[in-house]
Amino acid sequence: MDTITELDGELIVDRAQLIGGDWVPAAGGELIDVINPANGELIASVPRGGAEDVERAVQAAERALPEWRDTHATARAAALFRWAALVEEHADALDQIESQEVGRPHWGPSPMAGQIRFIAGQADKVQGLSLPTYQPDTLGMTLREPFGVVGAIIPWNAPGPMFVTEVASAIAAGNAIVIKPAEDAPLIGLALAKLALRAGVPAGVINVVTGLGREAGAAIPAHPRIRRVGFTGSPATGAAVMEACAKNLTPLHLELGGKSPQLVFPDADLDVAVPAMVTGITLNTGQICAAGSRVIVHRSIHAELVDRLAAQMETVSVGPWHQPVNMGPLINGRQHERVLGYIEEGKRGGAELVTGGGRPAGEDFARGFFVQPTLFDGVSPDMRIAREEIFGPVLSVIAVDDEAEAVEVANGTDYGLVASVWTQDVGVAVRMSRRIEAGQIGVNNALGSGVIGGPFGGYKKSGFGRTMGADSVLDWTQVKTVSLRGAATPQL
Repeated sequence: MDTITELDGELIVDRAQLIGGDWVPAAGGELIDVINPANGELIASVPRGGAEDVERAVQAAERALPEWRDTHATARAAALFRWAALVEEHADALDQIESQEVGRPHWGPSPMAGQIRFIAGQADKVQGLSLPTYQPDTLGMTLREPFGVVGAIIPWNAPGPMFVTEVASAIAAGNAIVIKPAEDAPLIGLALAKLALRAGVPAGVINVVTGLGREAGAAIPAHPRIRRVGFTGSPATGAAVMEACAKNLTPLHLELGGKSPQLVFPDADLDVAVPAMVTGITLNTGQICAAGSRVIVHRSIHAELVDRLAAQMETVSVGPWHQPVNMGPLINGRQHERVLGYIEEGKRGGAELVTGGGRPAGEDFARGFFVQPTLFDGVSPDMRIAREEIFGPVLSVIAVDDEAEAVEVANGTDYGLVASVWTQDVGVAVRMSRRIEAGQIGVNNALGSGVIGGPFGGYKKSGFGRTMGADSVLDWTQVKTVSLRGAATPQL
């Protein structure tokens, strides 16, 4: 099975977006083709929505908001639990949809049902505070209330998990949402929204507008009646979203890029570290903001580590999503050119190409956007491949002499999303966890994984705000202070 048409069609609504519970075309009638990145063939087409479609979606959300906002929190949670059950029931079909449009092979069990259940469990735990007052006949308290109609823009690299992270949290808090998935991978979001409707989430609470970022995407932060925005994507686009939000004083959270360092100390267990580091840069073809793209290694084990990384990278199998491979293609032609351009930049800049560096050979790779897992050695911290986010399976090795230099290099980029520390020394682990500027630190693991409910977000130009944690629903609420004084008590 390598095309969307071979699915049963239950989750696919052809050439339609979701507005107000209806599957509708774009106001302008135009379409966007969703392309299989493994072979360049058409998977499906979706509406090319724009500002008019976002306006229709906002109006639908406004109509749905009062009833959903006033639905008690336990009932909202119950709808989310039903949604999670349906997502779990259709896990294989959802995985196939996302795999085809993103190009990734099967990752293992999907996290999406678990994400929704985690968020559903928080829906009726949103609580205010009782506050002290100066007068004994006055009661002080805080209420947490939804913003109202909110918006979100998500990218293409992990569109399913990102969709449920934004949507489930927002609606659990009582908001109605307008979300714009990436034009390269919109199908999984539409399928998830269809299951949410089936689970009993009322029409208009979730609205999915498909389209280009510069059209439908730009219309969300610019809309004066969207009260809060979530954005995941590049720093450049994040800055544009923030500028648009500023004109309406719209609060937002930003999850942006990363250039995550992996610090390897002399006592590191390389049998564990090397496979994890290679997986951390080849998973989803390196198209992960948390990808560990810089290896900062103590000079005493530098040569051994490079040899072992090269050998491990050469075992990574590459191919289309439906084959039993470790790594698929890049998402599109633009990204393919970008990654290959960075590889050429690394060569010109003086880095040593150890393995990879181009398109895999063979007819199977001629039409798709494939690239080899690539390892550079002899990288200096000022090189572009060491400073800029490539968003591909390109790993740079930087040798350092001591702990202080390792910290300096690790913190020497504009990003601060994820970092890994490989050591058996608890003291080193503690010092690195405190000194590295990143939102997530993984000690002896890659990608900052393994924590259920761990808040996820960045430092510096990796963004601000947190998702996935215990406060993910609270983040979609605003606080109101109430001072309540009863009628004067008659004197006896």
